[in-house]
Amino acid sequence: MLVFRLGFRLVVRPGFRLVVRPGFRLVVRPGFSGWCPGRGSGWWSDQGSGWCSGWGSGWWSGRGVQVGGQSLPSDKVSSGLFLEVTRVHTSCVWRFSGGRDLLSWGSGGGGWGWAGMGVPLTLTLRPKVDESERVEAPSRRCELQPSGAPAVNLPGAAERVFGDSEEMGNSYAGQLRTTRFEEVLHSSIEASLRSNTVVPRPVFSQLYLEPEQRPLSRDGHMENEEEEDEDDSESNSPPIPYQMKPPPEGSCITDGFCQAGKDLRLASIATECLDVPPGFLLVGAKSPSIPDHILVCAVDRRFLPDERGRNALLGFLGNCMGCGEKSFRYFTEFSNHINLKLTTQPKKQKHLKYRLLRNAQGVLVKGPPICWKGIDSRVRQTTSNMSGGLEEHAPNPGANDLLPSSGAAGLNTASYTDLNTHLQASETSPHMTNGSHVPAPQQALPLTGLTAHGPGRPTVAASMANSGPPKKRHKGWSPESSAPTEAVNRPASSNTSNGTRSADTVASGFVSQGSSPPLPPGESVTVPDGLLQTCGLQPVIFKGHGALPRLCGSTGDVLVSGRLQACYCSSQTLPRVYEQYGTSSVQPLSTEMQVLLTVYYLVQLAPDQMPLMEDLEQIFMRSWRESHLSEIRQYQQSHPQFPTPLPGLAQPLTPSQLPWLAKLATSSSGESVLVLDMAPSLAAALDGTFQKLMEGKLSQTRYVVIICMGRSQETESCIVVTGKHQSRALAESMLSPSDCMSKITQELSSGMTAELEAYFSSLGLDGDVEALLEKASAEKSSASAQGCMQEQSGEPTCTEYRVEWREIRPIQLAVARKLLSHVCAIADSSTHNLDLGSFDKVEFLICVPPSEVAFQQVVLHLWNSGVLQELGLDQDCLSPKDAEQYVVKLDQAAVAKISGLIQKSKLNPYTLFILVHDHAHWDISSEQYSRVGGEPHSGLVDSLLNCRQIQEAANILTLHVTSFPFVLQTQFTRISPYNEINWPSAFNNDVDLYQDKTKYFGVSELLESTRSGNGLPLLRFDSSFESMVAALEERFPRLHSVVIRTQVLLQHYSVALMATAKGQAQLQKHTSVETLEMVQCLLGSAHRCPNHHGHMLLLRIPFPALAALAHQRLCHVRDRLGLHERFEVVLGDPTSGIVVGKHFLNQLRVWLKIQDPEWTPHTYLELEALPCILIFTGMNPMGESLPRSLKYCDQRVMSCCALQRTALEQELGLAAYLVSAELQSQQGGRTSSDLSENDPDKLSGTDHEEDELVVDVNSTLLGADHSRTDSSPHKQTQPVLSGDPPHGQRRSSKSTSPGSSTQAHASPLRPFCSWARNLNRPPVVLLPKALYDLITTIDASGLPKPTSFLPHASVEWVSSFRPLLSKMMTCTEQSLYYRQWTVPRPNHMDSSNRAEGRTDNFHPRRLILSGPPQVGKTGAYLQFLGILSRMLIRLMEVDIYDEEDINCNFQSDLVLYHQAIASWPNADTMRGIPFDFTIHDPKYEDISTIYSPDFTPDGEKNARRQEDVFLRRRTARIKLSKYAAYNTYHHCEQCHQYMGFNPRYQLYESTLHAFTFSHLLLGEEIQLYFIIPKSKEHHFSFSQPGGQLESMRLPLTSDWNPDCIKSPIFTPTTGRHEHGLFNLYHAMDGASHLHILVIKEYEMAVYKKYWPNHIMLVLPTIFNGAGIGAAHFLIKELSYHNLELERNRRVEHGSRPQDVWPFIILADDSCVMWNSVDVDAKSGIAGPERNVSLKQVLQHMESSPDITQYGLCGLRKWSSRGSRTGQRREPFSRGHLHDFLLLNVDLTHDIQYNQNRFTCDDVDFNLRIQSAGLLVCRFNNFSVMKKQIAIGGYRTFIIKTKMTDVPTTVQPSQYICAPDSKHLFLATPAQLLLEKYLQHMSQRLFPLSAGNYSHPVLSVDCYLNLGPEVTVCFVSSRLNSINISTAGLLFGGLLLYFCDSFVTPGFLKKFQFLKGATLCVICPNRSALRQTVVRLELEEEWRFRLSDEFQTANAKEDQPLFFLTGKHI
Repeated sequence: MLVFRLGFRLVVRPGFRLVVRPGFRLVVRPGFSGWCPGRGSGWWSDQGSGWCSGWGSGWWSGRGVQVGGQSLPSDKVSSGLFLEVTRVHTSCVWRFSGGRDLLSWGSGGGGWGWAGMGVPLTLTLRPKVDESERVEAPSRRCELQPSGAPAVNLPGAAERVFGDSEEMGNSYAGQLRTTRFEEVLHSSIEASLRSNTVVPRPVFSQLYLEPEQRPLSRDGHMENEEEEDEDDSESNSPPIPYQMKPPPEGSCITDGFCQAGKDLRLASIATECLDVPPGFLLVGAKSPSIPDHILVCAVDRRFLPDERGRNALLGFLGNCMGCGEKSFRYFTEFSNHINLKLTTQPKKQKHLKYRLLRNAQGVLVKGPPICWKGIDSRVRQTTSNMSGGLEEHAPNPGANDLLPSSGAAGLNTASYTDLNTHLQASETSPHMTNGSHVPAPQQALPLTGLTAHGPGRPTVAASMANSGPPKKRHKGWSPESSAPTEAVNRPASSNTSNGTRSADTVASGFVSQGSSPPLPPGESVTVPDGLLQTCGLQPVIFKGHGALPRLCGSTGDVLVSGRLQACYCSSQTLPRVYEQYGTSSVQPLSTEMQVLLTVYYLVQLAPDQMPLMEDLEQIFMRSWRESHLSEIRQYQQSHPQFPTPLPGLAQPLTPSQLPWLAKLATSSSGESVLVLDMAPSLAAALDGTFQKLMEGKLSQTRYVVIICMGRSQETESCIVVTGKHQSRALAESMLSPSDCMSKITQELSSGMTAELEAYFSSLGLDGDVEALLEKASAEKSSASAQGCMQEQSGEPTCTEYRVEWREIRPIQLAVARKLLSHVCAIADSSTHNLDLGSFDKVEFLICVPPSEVAFQQVVLHLWNSGVLQELGLDQDCLSPKDAEQYVVKLDQAAVAKISGLIQKSKLNPYTLFILVHDHAHWDISSEQYSRVGGEPHSGLVDSLLNCRQIQEAANILTLHVTSFPFVLQTQFTRISPYNEINWPSAFNNDVDLYQDKTKYFGVSELLESTRSGNGLPLLRFDSSFESMVAALEERFPRLHSVVIRTQVLLQHYSVALMATAKGQAQLQKHTSVETLEMVQCLLGSAHRCPNHHGHMLLLRIPFPALAALAHQRLCHVRDRLGLHERFEVVLGDPTSGIVVGKHFLNQLRVWLKIQDPEWTPHTYLELEALPCILIFTGMNPMGESLPRSLKYCDQRVMSCCALQRTALEQELGLAAYLVSAELQSQQGGRTSSDLSENDPDKLSGTDHEEDELVVDVNSTLLGADHSRTDSSPHKQTQPVLSGDPPHGQRRSSKSTSPGSSTQAHASPLRPFCSWARNLNRPPVVLLPKALYDLITTIDASGLPKPTSFLPHASVEWVSSFRPLLSKMMTCTEQSLYYRQWTVPRPNHMDSSNRAEGRTDNFHPRRLILSGPPQVGKTGAYLQFLGILSRMLIRLMEVDIYDEEDINCNFQSDLVLYHQAIASWPNADTMRGIPFDFTIHDPKYEDISTIYSPDFTPDGEKNARRQEDVFLRRRTARIKLSKYAAYNTYHHCEQCHQYMGFNPRYQLYESTLHAFTFSHLLLGEEIQLYFIIPKSKEHHFSFSQPGGQLESMRLPLTSDWNPDCIKSPIFTPTTGRHEHGLFNLYHAMDGASHLHILVIKEYEMAVYKKYWPNHIMLVLPTIFNGAGIGAAHFLIKELSYHNLELERNRRVEHGSRPQDVWPFIILADDSCVMWNSVDVDAKSGIAGPERNVSLKQVLQHMESSPDITQYGLCGLRKWSSRGSRTGQRREPFSRGHLHDFLLLNVDLTHDIQYNQNRFTCDDVDFNLRIQSAGLLVCRFNNFSVMKKQIAIGGYRTFIIKTKMTDVPTTVQPSQYICAPDSKHLFLATPAQLLLEKYLQHMSQRLFPLSAGNYSHPVLSVDCYLNLGPEVTVCFVSSRLNSINISTAGLLFGGLLLYFCDSFVTPGFLKKFQFLKGATLCVICPNRSALRQTVVRLELEEEWRFRLSDEFQTANAKEDQPLFFLTGKHI
């Protein structure tokens, strides 16, 4: 290392060079003292001090340095940056030229002498830091130019390299620009070579940059945003802690006080009088130790920024307002004095926060914050990557390649049609002169870096940064505040470009958009008289920034629009997502940038193009996003690890630069865009513009951009549209539809069109139009007669005619089912807004727009759909006329219809009313807005369909049907996104799922045909027509363009008709090729068909007055030409019906086979195949469908002013078409459903025209057809269109449509039906050229441009910062897009639907069906009405078991014990009725018959397995009555509280209560649990409120309440928490009752969830695997225990024990309805059954006389053949009772249910009650209906092995096994295995009894099912029991089941058995089995073997049952 010690110096003499060899480096380090400019030529000269190599205390010291002739004090340069040059690759050569030093200082203006260097160097700028705080900073590499270039003087470089003092509080790290150093250096060298008078721009000023961007913290904010705002370090290391100087000894260190001990807090000195020196301002400082207080300081205003964040000088000068000490020169010293106690480096930007002001009371208060952020140099400049935000991705991969580093690339604007490519320019830096551009020769648009090709590329403003202030550029510095000496040394530019002023350096920070102060009184602009007449246009003034002057004079000749201003304001509103991060890093575009981008946009517009605010908004948004790309990406990343690289940074535009740049942008546009910037105000500029217009000086100018500086020194602007085409289009677009209609009507009625009509009356040399028509009229008679004779002579009949609009397509049924599923989803939701189960009928009303054709169209579809028959409404509809009552036009007459619907809904709560709003986008006006001043009928939909009555009606469902749902999808929409039904899309191949025979051809397919290249497009424009219109618009400026277009159109059609009809080829030049083609097709198609089937030609003329004029004119021409029987001219006016001539009316009747002579067509569909011109009028289509014979859709008159998506798509939707799927598949085409769902595949084959031959225009009417030639040179098979010119001929028209100029050779043709051959070809659409260009343009998302337009005029975008619709978006995603980004305007009906305190305000019973136009939505929703009605009927019906009683003996019913009309049984009479042992319930058809001496079985009965019986049981569909029981799916308003789901009530809280219960048979105490809701606690008795449960309250026998049921209802259930019929609210008719669900413990949670308001009895854990017997056992025994407790409680209150009500009800969980039979009082004959409430049944039974004497009561099971209507029958009987029991727990307390039983426990219990002598009564006049529930229940037990949980097939013989054997054990309860084994295997176990009714099996004290082949004789061993007589009866077997002590050997010896009869003894274990055999002495009469002992196939731990068999001896 070479080190110069003290006293030495290095001198480089002239002609010598300094060489740094490889491995060495030249380092200039701080620490040497006394460096000053030397007198010699050396590099450094120091008079004796030398260069110190160590890290010293300072870089320069001593006498200071002279820079630019000015001496700077040493304290100003005591610290800064050092320069380090390090070897990178090879040796570095620094060559000096002309004796100049590489770096020399001198007062003579010397500077840096640079020469070329051949290798890259690393140039590092480092801050000077202390020795202890040394931090290495990363290097930035720059490349230097090769050696050999001449030296260039670069003055002022040291100004940019060396920074100012850190002690001034303003130092921070500088960085290099991320651009190649060679480009910068080359630009400076080139500029030096070109000019000797201009000093090149300093190189380092182009390299200098702001500090690096800091990474984000976890919460998305900048790390240390306040504390590290001005950190000097470039390192990524943590900030270095700041060490404050210790305060002087004895000074005050209290927070809020200065070191002198004076209070500085604002709260303390706010009222004091403070001495503020002149030029100082009071500011508030924030101390981190006392954040709640503000410290008062006085700071020199020169060191503070202004309100715009600029003009702050470096350094600091402040005074202490406490002690009064003054002149603190350093903020560090000042912060120590006022005790800020900082932990970071003191910075004035960080701690001086607010300006302090005096209020009206003289109190010092906190004012606005100091705008440090506005001048932060780290703010992303708005001009960064400008073109990156404007341009689309170029299709050419090489389009984004970097341009060469040298040379200027000019812009050829002639080839640019897009803004993005127009802005593309050279990346080399433009030539600068002290910050001003110097125009280079042939430089069209030298905008450097407008097209960004990656991060770090320079931008337009970046390349124009000036040389900077005298030291490091401070963030508060601005060009307006530069030092005077700098201005002296900066030579002014003498050259200007396009009259621009010299552009100053861009200011740091953004210029926020502002408006000028209110216009002073008297400042106005006078519009010259006759402006419109003189210049032939009506200028349009776009408001921009600032206040527009007041206009006076001929103001009617000028229009003022606020669209541009609204666009500016919208683009100034940042998205909400960025607002939370503050405005320090993300800020909107500045005013200057908005104006500049607007100028660029206007420049790139074509001469016939109209400016669109949508395009401008997207330009602003993309520019903003590109300039803030780094911040946006960081906000989108939750935990960024590394900061995103900065994009190319740029400086924001200043007002002084804006005019120059704007003029530079317009330099390539000629005179089309003019920038005026010299006027002192907008008023003066506007006045000058008007004068130039009057003088004709702006004839070639389309836009005048006015820019000036307002009174508030802010940029003001406006734009004057002076182009004739543009001003006319804009003026017409500003008119509302009603104003436009009024204007056109006024023009027609006032005679303003007379001159235009006179112009069209003459054809020049070809004669007058009327004269030619007169001539044609004279010749028409003979020609017509001859033609008719030829037509009628033996032509065949066309057999191809058919209509298809009456058919229902599969896709329509699929959509109808989707609608139904959404309705069901509403019903199934937890909100309970729709109870489908409560409706039994559907009615509807369809609302359509006030169009007679649309009204009749819906009526026609309704009549043909069959919906009226399905809904049962056909009785009142005998003709289509009668069906009109269900359709209503939305006019004033609709008010009565809607009111009637509301009244009907109130009177019929069980009828569901569907209100269909068809074409729902038609009227969305607010009722309130329409009252103020709306169009007729506007707001009617809002007042009718959004009224409170419809919204609150629970039985009205509203269905909106529309092709454009986005008008209803806003932030305030009433429709939930879950209630949207979208038509299946071909985009995702949904349509293919429905196997539809047709494919939809809609708007997207029309657009695809323009890009497919497979033939002529279906979407076209007419260039000849457009040229003529443009010429006439200039000639007639006062006429509306639609009037001119209509007149031109009529002229073309008139001439085309004359040329075609009369063969006058010379007239063809007066019409267009397209018009001639359409007229030829219209006339020729009908001529070739035997039945004269033809095509329809649609003329779309929106304005009725013009449509009437067109109808009159065309009819006149047609009649004069004798064509009145060739085609019809139909006026399609929505306010009137269709009028068709008699001739064509007769044809339609024949084609449609209509016999009614009074019939007339009411819809356009009925005009199928009629050759006609349909003039379709009306401002908007109202849902009218067009026939398939539509061939051409002429929309050339359509105005392109209403640029909303809805308006454009509904006009194009008129051409929507259904094509054959087979044809489409053959042609390889694919279809899509709408504009927003484009199919990515190319359309193929759908755009071919009809393949018919050319018709000679001269012989068309005479029937002589001519063939045509192939125009293809390759003889392609594709047919040529009618009128195509032969190959080689040129067409006169330059449109997109083919023409007809010559005809081919003639040849006779056979007749064919052109209509039938073209039935599957979509129509051709003709559009205005401007609209065609607009629609066919594709935006950045790949979608047509109209998709990005505003959906409707009544909505608006939330923000300009919105994304574009994506090509891959589904309909659902589109809906969410519009719901997020659009809001309704005040005139929108949803504007009042603001959510108050809620996240949404959706109407729960409102749906929307959307689908493309004319796709079949009407048929879909009509089918929906039909299937909805069928579903409601299905919901109201349930499957009821409908089975006849089995084993019936009708003779027993004929014996009458009671009178037939008896209401209640007589106890004594009932005792005389014999008990019927026979089981009659069909569910027990497969069980063992009970032996009875009085019953003779049917020997022919075939037994069936139980599984087969369950699956095959007969059911009937029965409609639910109003007294039905329901499951959990029923939700109605009446039973919400009963169910516990009413949202108005708090969710029902339940309490778990334990209840201890003991029973002898259980062997131990068990604990039961009651789940009791708070609302049901009054049914129970507690020891104290909330205490121990004591008992369930029971009423007294004498109690009577007509609204109360006395008996508690117990319902055992399992597995039916959803399907069990536990909702008894309607069944009880609202009566109070106690209902308890008996559930298993493991199902407790799920039952509680579904039935929160029900009392539940939870069975013990040991019963989790038990059967129905256990539940019945516990219910009965618990009820008796509770009865005893209640009796004790009642005795304490003075009642007798026997007075307590002893009955309970045991009800099955499938009982759904109850019926009663009415008996004739006179004859006693039973009448029909009727449904009654359960309340009536129970109250009737409970009120029976002597009811307490009955042990068990029940009902008959319902059967459709069991009521025996018309017969006399016994009203009461004794027999088996099932399913629904009224049980007396007092009388039956000694008789228990068998807790072990799984099956037939009720049969067993009935027999034991009978044997005990208790009365059993069945009420035969009542019946119970049981619903078939296939889920859950106690009969669903699965037998499976213990080895696996998977059910396996196990044979019944495997249910038992020998004890101690190795058998496959089963995981099934032992009792169930035993019962199943006996059921299936008893015929083998008891062979003597199998099939032998006379030898039954004797069963003692128990009934077990032994299968249907074995008869069981039940006997009881109890004392005093009543048994049947068994004398003389021989039994074939004996069954002993768990015998108790009542069974004795003597009891068994009473019965006789057959020899060989089988004994079966069943016991719980083997020990009990042996004891029973011994105790009963069974071995005396029965023989046993060891092999006869068995057990159930259970493991030992599962406690198997054992049984022993034996044979009778």
